[in-house]
Amino acid sequence: MSAPVVTRFAPSPTGFLHIGGARTALFNWLYARGRGGKFLLRIEDTDRARSTPEATAAILQGMAWLGLDHDGEIVSQFENAPRHAAVAEELLAAGKAYKCFATQEDITAFREAARAEGKSTLYRSPWRDADPSTHPDAPYVIRIKAPQSGETVIRDRVQGDVTIRNDQLDDMVLLRSDGTPVYMLAVVVDDQDMGVTHVIRGDDHLNNAARQMMIYEAMGWDVPVWAHIPLIHGPDGKKLSKRHGALGAQEYQAMGYPAAGMRNYLARLGWSHGDDEFFTDAQARDWFDLDGIGKSPARFDLKKLENLSGQHIAQSDDAALQQEIAEYRVAAGEPALTEAQSDALLRAMYCVKERAKTLPELLDKAQFALTSRPIEPDEKAAKALDTVSRGILKDLTPQLQTDSWVRENLEDILNRFAESKDTKFGKLAGPLRAALAGRAVTPSVFDMMLVLGQEETLARLTDAAEDAGGPSA
Repeated sequence: MSAPVVTRFAPSPTGFLHIGGARTALFNWLYARGRGGKFLLRIEDTDRARSTPEATAAILQGMAWLGLDHDGEIVSQFENAPRHAAVAEELLAAGKAYKCFATQEDITAFREAARAEGKSTLYRSPWRDADPSTHPDAPYVIRIKAPQSGETVIRDRVQGDVTIRNDQLDDMVLLRSDGTPVYMLAVVVDDQDMGVTHVIRGDDHLNNAARQMMIYEAMGWDVPVWAHIPLIHGPDGKKLSKRHGALGAQEYQAMGYPAAGMRNYLARLGWSHGDDEFFTDAQARDWFDLDGIGKSPARFDLKKLENLSGQHIAQSDDAALQQEIAEYRVAAGEPALTEAQSDALLRAMYCVKERAKTLPELLDKAQFALTSRPIEPDEKAAKALDTVSRGILKDLTPQLQTDSWVRENLEDILNRFAESKDTKFGKLAGPLRAALAGRAVTPSVFDMMLVLGQEETLARLTDAAEDAGGPSA
């Protein structure tokens, strides 16, 4: 039996949840969830000057929006510092690390001399094999004894085998002179203690893997499976940055993209399953594998995101979509819908969620149901409410005093009314849209009448028949 899969996401709390970080979290989540494993969360908060509670909260909110739930308690890397230091001391006691008393001036002088002689500037400490009896009473760092010959092979599930000559590796500092552990040590110890089996992260960490492997091997620990994924680029092929637009996951929530659409899009951003573009969360969990991740950077494409978001909106459960809209309005700083508006939106959902690519687009289509009388027609709609049209609406209103407020009956009434006026229903549609929604572009007239109900429909038609709210022709 192989060990259960354990993945982790380990962001630094120095800002929002970057869209690249969100994708890394998603890949780890999918890989673990698809194999019945665990997905853990560690906050790498050792940079005390830049780490903030607000940034941690923003990361957690972004993950919550994306539905990326984690197992167990959140691990604080800073709080584990005593454990990290203990591992450095253990390596020191085992002769696999050493005390280095070189000052910054010593290191600078070494590099300047090496540069002048055309040699490698990789620092080689004279204290590596020094007799402890020669150690001065002075501050020191603890360095690991790196292998000085041979090669280190990073067996990566995305990048393939990456070989690094050991003479290119320096004796990395594990513990600073003030006794604090370095990031490279902290990451390895935390991953080991958390039982992480697969490290899935950005390929900007690829070179770190060789140095981190020194610690694993010196401690006799199993090296995890590496999977270094290419970074996300903008449409111009350059690393994604602010010049390309929104970078934070929550910015996309505030822009009105549904979480399912963003998950689908991020999953496809650098990973593929045949030619499948649109898929559900369940399919993503079943299909996701490291072998499907490409080696080349993915390009962020807003049009593809919009397309997938529209498909997810169209296929969403109405009540779930209503809840997501409520959360979107909070994220966007918009006032909450009233109870009456929420009820009307739920009734209208079936006819407004098709072809809406974002939640604001959906709300715009549903505006007829969210607004209240008196309806103020916009400029284009007002032109459809001339004197003749108002007269037609006045004649139509009594015809709609029907006991059967169903589509078939309404279609029959309106078509027969159009015939009586020696015209076609299409000619009635403009004034009806203007009267019911105050707009020229709306969902179907029949859908609006059904959503609004008989009483509200008749009231709006009566208002429009009496006063179009604009100039008469």
